Amino acid sequence: MEFAVVQGDIAEQEADALVNAAGTSLRMGSGVAGALRRGAGEEINEEAMAKGPVDLGGVAVTDGYDLDCEYVIHAAAMPHYGDGQATAESIRDAARNSLERADDLGCESLVLPALGCGVAGFDLAEGAQIIAEEIDSYEPASLADVRFIAYSDGEYETVEGVVDELREA
Repeated sequence: MEFAVVQGDIAEQEADALVNAAGTSLRMGSGVAGALRRGAGEEINEEAMAKGPVDLGGVAVTDGYDLDCEYVIHAAAMPHYGDGQATAESIRDAARNSLERADDLGCESLVLPALGCGVAGFDLAEGAQIIAEEIDSYEPASLADVRFIAYSDGEYETVEGVVDELREA
């Protein structure tokens, strides 16, 4: 499946669904979760936590509230905060489950961050490779516009480089 690499704040994206880089508790703390919570309002954190905990690699869906999306898919690529780091398997599962849930919801557009990287402690280049492979190999039912988002210049350059290598292979 074709997808784009974009740079920006996920909370400012417009799509049918945005993916939150969550821990298994679904408590929305810092990083991507903090940006989405600030953009959506505190209700999103309350709804997410009421749906948790989820298994590592699992997902839960909430309303988008004040974000420019219908849904937020909370993908648990890492254990509850402080209980360990993300793994290649948890990142792969969280990415695949996010894509599948977006399709199940009939979404045409999805914005996905570098799950399990950053505060979760997984290497960005390796994590981006796993996520890009999952997006690239996914056979969508309804998804047509998938964006892999990076926040900072450095993060964007890393993700874009990984995706370029994948496309050249």
